Amino acid sequence: MKTNVGELREMNDAELQKQLDDLYQEQFNLRFQDASGQVQNQNRFKQVRRQIARIKTLQRERELAGARVVKGGAK
Repeated sequence: MKTNVGELREMNDAELQKQLDDLYQEQFNLRFQDASGQVQNQNRFKQVRRQIARIKTLQRERELAGARVVKGGAK
């Protein structure tokens, strides 16, 4: 799993969405394991949550960058 922001920036939108989906699935599994008392690494909750935030931030940056291009070209 890629954790470096630079590596994430190199990914295209589809790859980022796939990674985000995988992280949401891992987060669900961690919650399920925690509820049943089987979780091995409590720190993984924090890591997954932050990685989700990184990806969502990159997606939002790209969304805003695209909106500026369209808005700027309409003049």
